[in-house]
Amino acid sequence: MIEIQNITKTYGASTVLNIEHLLINKGESVGLVGNNGAGKTTFFSALLDLIKLSTGTIQNNGNVVQESEAWKSTTAAFIDESFLIGYLTAEEYFYFIGELRGQNKATVDALLSKYETFFNGEILKQKKYLRDLSKGNQKKAGIVAAFIGNPEVIILDEPFANLDPTTQIRLKQILKELAVDPKITLLVSSHDLIHVTEVCDRIVVMDKGNLVKDISTSVQTLKELEEHFNPAHLI
Repeated sequence: MIEIQNITKTYGASTVLNIEHLLINKGESVGLVGNNGAGKTTFFSALLDLIKLSTGTIQNNGNVVQESEAWKSTTAAFIDESFLIGYLTAEEYFYFIGELRGQNKATVDALLSKYETFFNGEILKQKKYLRDLSKGNQKKAGIVAAFIGNPEVIILDEPFANLDPTTQIRLKQILKELAVDPKITLLVSSHDLIHVTEVCDRIVVMDKGNLVKDISTSVQTLKELEEHFNPAHLI
């Protein structure tokens, strides 16, 4: 369970994050949507203690994120390429992450074998450093690395960006399978309203750092979101 209480993040006179309360239950799959500048990445950075909040607290599985590191053993994320180690090959990186999370090579290899179709022969055994892979292939490596070690909380920022249509469809199926696992809490941000409503059972809308809508996914959700983001509605 993740609980947010009165969090804000300010830079000078500008407030970029302001959420009074948000509760994410264990096993939920939550999609975070909003226009550029809505605060989605800032929110995820706060969840991962990558930025210092101005006020408020975030609890992850009963641990205050800003005060404890206990939550890190059960939480995994991929935000952007900065999470990768560019001078390692994909295999070296996966084994490194596995070691950090108490997984031996055989266990990591078993997990990687599940994603051969997703990798599409472009990640493993390429003898390339991660820094030399395309943006899309870097993203594929980072996403799968987040699955190593059986994390209970998985956070993915714009996972569909820079992926070709076929890979997006494959990723969507992977995330759907994670979303129905009651042991996994999945948080996904995306500009693609169709993908996120198909994957997540709850949608949170942000605007200028504020939480403006929190709805359970239904057959009407996509239409509701499209109406919300319609330029005519924003005027």
